[in-house]
Amino acid sequence: MLVAAAVCPCPPLLVPEVAAGAAPELDTARAACTDALGVLAAARPDLLVVVGPADGTGPESYPEGTEGSFRGFGVDLGVRLGPDKGTPTGRRLPHGLAVGAWLLGRTGWADAPVEGRAVGEPLAVERCTEEGEIIATRAERVAMLVMGDASACRTLKAPGYLDERAAPFDAEIARALGAADTGALRALDTGLARELKVSGRAPWQVLAGAAAGNTALEGALLYEDAPYGVGYIVATWS
Repeated sequence: MLVAAAVCPCPPLLVPEVAAGAAPELDTARAACTDALGVLAAARPDLLVVVGPADGTGPESYPEGTEGSFRGFGVDLGVRLGPDKGTPTGRRLPHGLAVGAWLLGRTGWADAPVEGRAVGEPLAVERCTEEGEIIATRAERVAMLVMGDASACRTLKAPGYLDERAAPFDAEIARALGAADTGALRALDTGLARELKVSGRAPWQVLAGAAAGNTALEGALLYEDAPYGVGYIVATWS
């Protein structure tokens, strides 16, 4: 059963080495992510599943010990999903899971085994929620770290340029995540999410599926902003 979740954004710029100057405007987001991971640790899970955007459709599985890096962003910095299990997987973490692995390493996560799942933008709502339901059965007490960004169209300089639909769309996402509103997350407009370049849609709907069996979960919104024209949200469910 899902007992706790943390929702965090996944821009590589969250990693100070990638930001080339630490991007102090993201310090508040980093602090909120640290607080969110504290909620996961306090839940004392038997398993932590990190869910993030896939490069393809997914779902894709990444066992504990899988490596990733930020070399594609010009920084010779490697990360690992949990401790080294000594068994090469032959796969590399996609960037969203790599940011999740960096957050776990930064906070010294050692509270439960870790595994990763990646789900892509093309994955249908029904398949996302089904994936979440499966994740929730992986252990008696499951926690999730859910990585994903809201729209990339909040300002003229945003990656997707300015789209007037972006701010209200992000506001509804922030409300739903802050209220642990699984129905609202399932009902997100997938077509509009695609047009607004929302990377978190599929991971959030996986979370909604995982939470289906626990109506006692309560949400809290820790952070919501768009410092680079991209919506970043941090929330917890516990």
